[in-house]
Amino acid sequence: MHSGFRLFGAAASALALAMLTGCAASRSGDTYYRGQTMRAQTVELAVVESVRPVKIEGTRTGVGTAGGVVLGGIAGSTVGGGSRANAAGAVAGAILGGVAGHAIEESATERPGVEITVRMDSGRMAAIVQEASELFRSGDRVRVLSDGYTTRITH
Repeated sequence: MHSGFRLFGAAASALALAMLTGCAASRSGDTYYRGQTMRAQTVELAVVESVRPVKIEGTRTGVGTAGGVVLGGIAGSTVGGGSRANAAGAVAGAILGGVAGHAIEESATERPGVEITVRMDSGRMAAIVQEASELFRSGDRVRVLSDGYTTRITH
């Protein structure tokens, strides 16, 4: 097997693994990160005033860009007949691959979310955005949990 194809396959595998890892991150109300455990949270009771669907933008770790640069550079280097043409093709392929890889990473990790506006029992209002992992409706009685950094809404 040609070494360029082996490198292409390895880069594609690394990019796919990185993309799946990026997809694992969650912003839902029912997912806690390890660092959020054993931390006191304030709990306020509230009523849902409104709910609207939103998009939570995808991650921008640079992995998609880097993978695109590698794959685009490899693919571009096969263009042309001479070493200068191969080099120019590799550069052009790397640039285009980087742009495409960035867009693919962000799009693949985008999540559906909800913006939930609540009226606390204290009269204060708040809007919290989280992944759409739980169904909320106007009038629902909910709990608003906050540890000072993260705020989430649960039933």
